Amino acid sequence: LEQNFLFKERIDQKKMVYGAIVGMTAALDDPYTTFFPPQENQTAKENLNGSFGGVGIQLGYKKLDGINQLAVMSPLSGMPAEKAGVKAGDYIVHIKDESKKIDTDTVDMSLPEAVELIRGEQGTSVILTLIHEGETEPVTVTIKRDTIVIKSVELTWVGDDQQVALLKLSRFGGRTEEEWNEAVKQITGKGSGLRGVILDLRNNPGGYLQGAVRYAGEFLPLGTIVVKQADATGAIDSYSVTDAGKLTKVPLVVLVNQGSASSSEILAGALKDHQRAKLVGVKTFGKGTIQEALDLGDGAGLHITSAKWLTPSGTWVNDTEGLEPDLNIELNTDTPEVDNQLTEALKLL
Repeated sequence: LEQNFLFKERIDQKKMVYGAIVGMTAALDDPYTTFFPPQENQTAKENLNGSFGGVGIQLGYKKLDGINQLAVMSPLSGMPAEKAGVKAGDYIVHIKDESKKIDTDTVDMSLPEAVELIRGEQGTSVILTLIHEGETEPVTVTIKRDTIVIKSVELTWVGDDQQVALLKLSRFGGRTEEEWNEAVKQITGKGSGLRGVILDLRNNPGGYLQGAVRYAGEFLPLGTIVVKQADATGAIDSYSVTDAGKLTKVPLVVLVNQGSASSSEILAGALKDHQRAKLVGVKTFGKGTIQEALDLGDGAGLHITSAKWLTPSGTWVNDTEGLEPDLNIELNTDTPEVDNQLTEALKLL
């Protein structure tokens, strides 16, 4: 190429090497095994730990006509995408941004590329063409970007007597531990007045696997298996509760939906398998693989699908096979002021 390529000024060795690695990982046909050039790697880390300009969606892939299609794993609560009507499970088929001079379909688009295109400065807009799950006609939404600061844990009190803790866990990230501990402190502070906990994992796209083990341990006895991990050789490792939880005896119900993915499915699956809690909502996303994140030179990174995870009973939740709730109930969007899934969870308590 260096000797014969006509446009010599376009030759950039680092860019060519990055492109070669991107092509090599793409050839594996696994959307979660991905090379991240420096900027994209920084963006990936921001997903777990920082704030950024964007629309507030977590991205993944779902099968559409047998092809891995870019999809919304979950819209973040209260963020621009959710306000614009973007839903968990939506397929993203086209991205347009006039300020970036972008107008492209998403066929064969890598995850870091999609994130880079959708993110941008606060106040700018991006136009997404979506196909809602279960529908065939595309819809177009224009979303104005904002500064996205992701709060991991929110605690509110519900029920007629306000003695039920609604513990919403939105993600498993770098800030989650501190927020979780503070919420649990408030819950245990209710003493004998506490009637139960509703753990809300709806639209939780996951994060660190160890986070799922840690928070499952808040509700399960010491030594209880939370998740099993099977690697390429077939070897299976188990991860169990190692610290005494503070809510092991409290009545518990878990809310899930199609935006509950990855680590949130691990947590929900463990509580379901051990009959510690009933799941209420609709079938979860179905992401049953684990990625190893490696930092390379120059700030680049590589995420490799290195294992699959299994529930304690040995079930592999992946792709179309999400977790089935004990009480299957669709969210009634006609009356958004009434959360009918939450209402049913309260009845179970």
